[in-house]
Amino acid sequence: MKLVILESGAKAKTIKKYLGKGWIVDACNGHVQDLPSNRKNKDSSKAMWSSKPGELPQPPWSWTDRAERVMSKITSKARKSGVDEVYIATDPDREGEFIAWRLSEILSGFESVKRVSFNEITKDAVISSISNPQELDMDLVNAAIVRRLMDRLVGFRCSKFCRSWKLRSMGRVQTPTLGYIVEKEIERDAHIPKEYNSVGALSNGIELKVRFHESSDDDAWVDDDGKHFPDRTSNTEFAKLAFDLLNSNRSLDLESIKEGTVSRRPKPPFTTDTMLQTSSSTLGWSISKTSKIASTLYQSGHITYIRTDSTRTNAKARNEIRNFIESNFGQDFLGDGVGETRKTKENVQDAHEAIRPTNPSVEVAGEDRDEKALYRLIWSRFASSQMSNSIRERRSLTFSCVGLDVPVNGTSTWRTHSGWEEVFSWSYKDVQIKPPNIGFTVGSKWDIDEDAELTIDFTKPPRRYTESSIIQQMKKDGIGRPSTYVSTVSKLVDRKYVDKEGTSLIPTSNGRTLWTEVTPFYNQTDVYDQGLFTYGFTSSMEEKLDLIEAGEANASEYWTHFVDTFREMHNIALEKRREKPTLRQIQYLQAILNRMTEQERQQTVGDDLVEELTGEQVRNIIDGLGEAAQANIPPSEKQIATILKLVDRLQIDLSQFLKEMGESDISELTGGRGGTASNAIGALIELDKNSPATEKQVATIISMTDSLEMPIEDAIAAVNTESIEAISKSDASILIGNLKKTINSKRKGKK
Repeated sequence: MKLVILESGAKAKTIKKYLGKGWIVDACNGHVQDLPSNRKNKDSSKAMWSSKPGELPQPPWSWTDRAERVMSKITSKARKSGVDEVYIATDPDREGEFIAWRLSEILSGFESVKRVSFNEITKDAVISSISNPQELDMDLVNAAIVRRLMDRLVGFRCSKFCRSWKLRSMGRVQTPTLGYIVEKEIERDAHIPKEYNSVGALSNGIELKVRFHESSDDDAWVDDDGKHFPDRTSNTEFAKLAFDLLNSNRSLDLESIKEGTVSRRPKPPFTTDTMLQTSSSTLGWSISKTSKIASTLYQSGHITYIRTDSTRTNAKARNEIRNFIESNFGQDFLGDGVGETRKTKENVQDAHEAIRPTNPSVEVAGEDRDEKALYRLIWSRFASSQMSNSIRERRSLTFSCVGLDVPVNGTSTWRTHSGWEEVFSWSYKDVQIKPPNIGFTVGSKWDIDEDAELTIDFTKPPRRYTESSIIQQMKKDGIGRPSTYVSTVSKLVDRKYVDKEGTSLIPTSNGRTLWTEVTPFYNQTDVYDQGLFTYGFTSSMEEKLDLIEAGEANASEYWTHFVDTFREMHNIALEKRREKPTLRQIQYLQAILNRMTEQERQQTVGDDLVEELTGEQVRNIIDGLGEAAQANIPPSEKQIATILKLVDRLQIDLSQFLKEMGESDISELTGGRGGTASNAIGALIELDKNSPATEKQVATIISMTDSLEMPIEDAIAAVNTESIEAISKSDASILIGNLKKTINSKRKGKK
């Protein structure tokens, strides 16, 4: 027997069909071990681990959620079945190689452990890969390790730094991505609407516009970026005159015609980012939905690997689709092919083919409507890349109107050869394929179909980023990589830095604060050419990781260099922060001052506003205040909410409880750790622990004792309780924990 381990169960089912008997095919469900992240693990609180010169740190890789149980089950099954050869077939990228490395360590007890990878899950690709196993690519592994170490160092240190502003986290790629969204919102806030007028009409189905100004005119209309719009004017009277003349004459004279041809090239096959963007614009899907359905199509063997930034495809696939095109559409529909060149940009890894169908001759694939829709989009994009240009005839028309001193312009186009658009016929609707019946004779009169339209409007602020356009911006500036686009945007939403309104991404107040107030501490332009969270610095880090992956850079040397650079940046940020009071310090001091008399306040801070004080001044004032003054601050909103929640849960009278605490009203409580609000919360928690167990806890205890065939009296005696009815919440919790241990130990004994 031989064992193949993959990342997903869906992929395992597909490959099992290809391999048949004599093979166990199982899934590890992604990462099995990673940097410690469980709070119970003392190593999880580390920002970095020490290392010897010339070596990368060796952190204690810990099990991810449920991974230990999954791997124990797989290895046990393999040993019972007499497996002597193990093939690790995780995804063919940096993360997949890292998983393969951890699996090779976990499975090292087997006689033979080999690494295989494939870009598509087809029978030929799978059999070929298993027949030609390879060594682990430690360059890819080292790149993955360095990426983890960098993200942990930046995440831990900077997240701790931003908590002074009551913010949750900062991230190496997450924070610069947030910067795009915040900067766009600042642009929108600064936008001043500018009025414009335009006049349009329809004639023979062609849209016509009055051309009010040339770019050289003194009153030419230009937008905020200086772009000239000849069909707009600020002169409302002029626009109304043109509007009235078009409607009164009801016809135009054709003055001139300019002939031309428009040839539209097809686009190359999909990369990860272009698939996400096109799916959003064509199908109206979120990036997470597209990513999920694309994964299913890949795991089912219908498309190639979905995390790629390359547009190249293999010759066999191209020949297959070209034969299909020639057979179904004809020789005229074959083109030269686009997207075949290899790596041309610095921030392109070119590690895998573009996303394409594994069997190009199959037009429809997938189990449900969504899978079929995305497959059709991917198939059409790949097929179109090998097809001829679409061609349109174009006529630029200039008309005159009696009484109007300026021309009226329009453009007539009709398609003469569909070319690559033929495979997108499901998307391209109502394409014009004939010229207007009236023809194009200079001097002819063109009747206006309907009443002309006068538009009086104002310029709109720049469009907000959407999920797809932010990924396009990330790709352009080299921020992140195909495997991180979706997760980066999702984190910003999950961590409440960005809200989604339809497809638009809008920064929250916390998002604005992080970018405008916190990030500048790390982006000191007077200290560095590029700050930690600038786009250039983040992009250069990604390029370094690519070089490590390609074996062109030393991982340990780069890690050491990064640590030194980050340490300097972080220390300067800390130093700069001390110059100003933190938000917590301001709020704390303000709360104390609010309970002082005017005379006491004057003696404490003088005429200064708290926000105008330096960090050192605020710290000295707080340190100089007596304990009584510091204790005399109101409780926080969180403390008040906690008290009300516990009182409600315990169903006790708040006034009576406060009276027993020696307080007359909740507003009279004091905040801070040693305040009376904190004492009240502690007393309520203690009462909650000693309150009767919930119905759910009692039912759980009865069920567990039944399964152990243990008298319930014996069980509750262990927590010194006379009856199940008298057991408290805290004792019930302890008892359930003990019973779980007993059940687990009995199960292990049976095994």
